[in-house]
Amino acid sequence: MTESTQSPGINTLSEIFSEPLTWKKCLAALDEAATLGGLRGLNPADEDLVLVGCGSSYYLALAAAATWSLLTGNAARALPASEILLFPKLLPLVCRTILISRSGYTSEIIDVGNYLKQRNRMAELAITCGIGTPVERLAANVIRLPQADEESTVMTRSFTSMLLALQLLAAQRAGDSGFANGVRRLPALVEPRMREFDVTIRSLVGSQVFADYVFLGQGPFYGIAQEAMLKVTEMSASYAQCFHTLEFRHGPKAIVSPESLVTFFLSENGFESELSVLQEIKQLGAITLVITNRSNAAVRESADYLLELSLDVPESARAAAALIPGQLLGFHTGMRKGFDPDNPRHLSRVVVLQSGRDGNSGHGAV
Repeated sequence: MTESTQSPGINTLSEIFSEPLTWKKCLAALDEAATLGGLRGLNPADEDLVLVGCGSSYYLALAAAATWSLLTGNAARALPASEILLFPKLLPLVCRTILISRSGYTSEIIDVGNYLKQRNRMAELAITCGIGTPVERLAANVIRLPQADEESTVMTRSFTSMLLALQLLAAQRAGDSGFANGVRRLPALVEPRMREFDVTIRSLVGSQVFADYVFLGQGPFYGIAQEAMLKVTEMSASYAQCFHTLEFRHGPKAIVSPESLVTFFLSENGFESELSVLQEIKQLGAITLVITNRSNAAVRESADYLLELSLDVPESARAAAALIPGQLLGFHTGMRKGFDPDNPRHLSRVVVLQSGRDGNSGHGAV
């Protein structure tokens, strides 16, 4: 089938549904190559870990950094590449750096790698889905996941696969075999749930197109909420926002109306506090989508649409699975609005700038 006759969105939907199998392939390849074994000293206790990305890769960095801090107890943070380039003093004087780029060609990531190299602070690790790319020459170690790359513009399986690799690395650093085993069991646990996720999201999207899409999450789910927001923005050209769940009360809830879809990523650690926000926002008239591992009667009463993951793995290890409904929401909303999710308007698959700045380039797919 040629590109001109290919059905809109066919690559994106296929890539979303391929995620559990892709995770399995990536984890097997990492084990076979013993890729993670040489990275045990990546984050000494006396040095911060800084994960650097752009667009989706930055939101990936947020989720991975939260997991790293929770598992290891060591300081980890995420920074957009542009912040380091424009405000270099925001980068700690003593730190280890991870560069994240699906393509391995993202201009700002390459610029950060060169900036570090010029100051004898070479990045400790680059993670990419490319092979033989510029970013690989700018880091002491490389994780390559070519199995996870996509044909479509937006990041879906590459995001979740790179996240799982970084989470597995954090578990190794922490000596947490339980978490590592949870990551390895995830593909088999999630694969049977994919159709249910899709049916629920199709039903939601068929009910109405919303004026405002809001995504709320805390801890390791904040980066996931950010990425879900971006998927809806990219694939459907919809107005979408993201906040920490409890921060939504502090002003942003003024936007709530029956034309708002508010998606909650409910955690176990903050369940009761986050539930109180859900109940409040439902009372204010929003349509609510809840993604949580397990619900209760109070959640069911306030959730217009509910997806229970029911995954018997550690909480942070569920983050990749929790994102899939957000990816499907972006896809089906885009299709309903007449867009082609494979080729979002104004966006390119790789952001390669001729100079240090280009306000016309999209930063969704890197």
